[in-house]
Amino acid sequence: MKAEIVAIGTELLLGQIVDTDAVYLAQRLAELGTDLYFKTTVGDNLERATWAVRESLSRAEVVITTGGLGPTQDDLTTQAVALATDRELDLDPESLRRIEAFFASRNLPLLDSQRKQAMIPQGAQAIPNPVGTAPGFILELEGKVVITLPGPPRELQPMVEQTVIPYLRHRAGAGVIRSRVLRFVGIGEAALENLIEDLIEGADNPTIAPLASPGEVRIRLTAKAADLESADELIAPVEREIRRRAGQWLYGFDEETLEQAVGSLLRQAGATLAVAESCTGGLIGHRLTNVPGSSDYLLCDVVAYSNQAKKGLLGVPEATLKAHGAVSAETAAAMARGARQVGGADYGLAVTGIAGPTGGTPQKPVGLVYLALAWSEGEEWEQHQFGGQREDVKLRAAQAALDLLRRRLLRAEGEQRDG
Repeated sequence: MKAEIVAIGTELLLGQIVDTDAVYLAQRLAELGTDLYFKTTVGDNLERATWAVRESLSRAEVVITTGGLGPTQDDLTTQAVALATDRELDLDPESLRRIEAFFASRNLPLLDSQRKQAMIPQGAQAIPNPVGTAPGFILELEGKVVITLPGPPRELQPMVEQTVIPYLRHRAGAGVIRSRVLRFVGIGEAALENLIEDLIEGADNPTIAPLASPGEVRIRLTAKAADLESADELIAPVEREIRRRAGQWLYGFDEETLEQAVGSLLRQAGATLAVAESCTGGLIGHRLTNVPGSSDYLLCDVVAYSNQAKKGLLGVPEATLKAHGAVSAETAAAMARGARQVGGADYGLAVTGIAGPTGGTPQKPVGLVYLALAWSEGEEWEQHQFGGQREDVKLRAAQAALDLLRRRLLRAEGEQRDG
């Protein structure tokens, strides 16, 4: 079964709000095994909204509209659907009763504009709104259906769960779409795709889709099957093969973040961490402390932006700064040692660099970042050259620093196991 979403609202086109309804609906449709191929956004214009609904009906069996069901003049969805399907509008008595009860319970006057929300196309079935006043409706056509929903997520989602999902499940019959996301760090999209190119080309069910984002790459495996267990069985052998080829860069799955993965490794090892940041300005600590329970392993995060702070807070020698500069492997290593000593931690992680857009030189250009990690048995450092704007450099530096720690923790785990 093919579905389309038509999001109606000029505020969406102006970027004044983010369309979270479409994200939620896409996820719920996938769980039902319903294919979603198009999503259209249109403003509060009757002619264009009517065209959008009519166009979607030409391609899909299920068209779901969001927004435009309120009492104001720019709420045109019901009228647009009626025009697109050549239906007159009728008053739905039960919807009107609910609207009247809603206002009476709050001792508020009921305006004619609010009564209009009870008007739905002939032959449509109203969808009760347990939170607000605007009902939705389900309009069945010849082999197709239009489902209208209000825009506010707190209204839309209960209506979907209570009415729309049971209706679509009955209409579609059995079937699910299942996705599994593998998350990689330390390897680029092109390099990862090259490792699994033959798998991607031969993929049908499940499909394999690389997805790049700053500092990491994700591989989404999507299978369609009669039930979740069957879908998982389709995904499992493909996932195993990808892990065999690229497992060294794999850090997590689905919604797991790199900071969560690192936190789990620290907790498993019973190890503690102290961080020293310069160009990232506390971003690493911010990400680590976003994870509940991070106080079990994160002892401190020192933001030492100036040379004076590097010397006074972390004990970076003046001679090191004079000889090598603040952005250098030597300074990064001294910061890592200093963080570990200040925090009394098992590991000290440090980052220093030039985030830009100013401050670079031919010898040390914008985007140059040094990372360092210190522990009782030794230390290591890395040099990176990141592109992008200031925020991009900071994000990639934080990502690379967490990955440096992740790889060390995995090696330590392996050494302990082998020992």
